[in-house]
Amino acid sequence: MTDDGVRVVLIGGTSNTGKSTLGRLVADRLGFAYRSTDTLARHPGRPWPVPGWEVPPHVAEHYRTLTVEELIASVREHYARLWPRIEQLIAEGGGAGLVLEGSALWPPEVARLSGGGVSAHWLWADEAVLRTRIRTDGRYPEATPDGRYLMDKFLARSVRYQELLLAELPALGLEPLDAGDGRSVAELADVVAEAVTSRPPVTGAR
Repeated sequence: MTDDGVRVVLIGGTSNTGKSTLGRLVADRLGFAYRSTDTLARHPGRPWPVPGWEVPPHVAEHYRTLTVEELIASVREHYARLWPRIEQLIAEGGGAGLVLEGSALWPPEVARLSGGGVSAHWLWADEAVLRTRIRTDGRYPEATPDGRYLMDKFLARSVRYQELLLAELPALGLEPLDAGDGRSVAELADVVAEAVTSRPPVTGAR
């Protein structure tokens, strides 16, 4: 727990904004435990292969057949099912403190949390930044035409999800952190660490 009583730091944002890298660094600086909401359940996973893992047929079919809005509805339903477990993790606070990151951290739900000691932050990145990160991770130039289509659909879903998320932040009086403006992860961690000790918790604010 920090001197001002913060015991949980939340880091949200759409896919490929750098939440996990930032979350681990912030946790290390604060001496908190680190966890990602992705460890609770994936839905359904990223649609490109990585060493030792191939894209399952059902994952490819999910992105291939659903529209962007259908993909958004599907992932929002998934996150809604996860929320009770997320809320429990936040309530427990990881014992000595917890940094929890993930796209499942939806601003209005975070604002409705009971109790205090929570400092919440959301990352955003320009569409061009997200495109570069996704295509680099998925080795876009080497992918098949279908593989490229799936990556592009994932990008479209990520961009739309971010639009919806950012539209919710003004009601909390919060500004998102730009994760693609050239600042290093260490610099972003400095911003979050400073905010943790100087900004009032968002829980119970509205």
